Amino acid sequence: MVQTTYRFLILLFLIASSIGAEAQQAVKPRLSPAAIVSVRYKDTYLKLTYSQPHKRGREVFGKLVPYNEVWRTGANEATEFTLTKEAYIGGNLIPAGTYSLFTIPNPEKWTIIINKENGLWGSYNYNQKLDLLRFDVPVAEIPIAYEAFTIMLDQRNNLADLLLFWDKTKISIPIQFIEPKL
Repeated sequence: MVQTTYRFLILLFLIASSIGAEAQQAVKPRLSPAAIVSVRYKDTYLKLTYSQPHKRGREVFGKLVPYNEVWRTGANEATEFTLTKEAYIGGNLIPAGTYSLFTIPNPEKWTIIINKENGLWGSYNYNQKLDLLRFDVPVAEIPIAYEAFTIMLDQRNNLADLLLFWDKTKISIPIQFIEPKL
């Protein structure tokens, strides 16, 4: 009887430990890791959250990211930004809030789209009716290729440029923060 109980307990232990082993599988990192960039000017804070796709030997614009189609401006979830006070983006007054940033790449210019819907996966459910605004910016070719899609903020006092880099492409979106009222 003791031997049967002992065998039963060993069997129970083996079953329980194998169930726990399945639950302990390592979480694999995303191929396109998340990234955050932010800037602050006095009482205004701008934060962008996006995922960084990598070139990995592929042709990026016109192939991986088709021309003349709405792009999530990164990978995985659509790129989002939060603005704590109103500011000018691309010369347009944007109210404080959280928005999705979509783009339409083209060889000569990109259309920048600020959309009121957020929490989207990719651009699959993009709704043009929720666009706050659209404007165009020129494309610049740079001598050094960026392997990973990268967003940077270059700030000079109340002015900043939201910079998008990937492969040998650079996009610059002008931002002007508003002086706080005294």
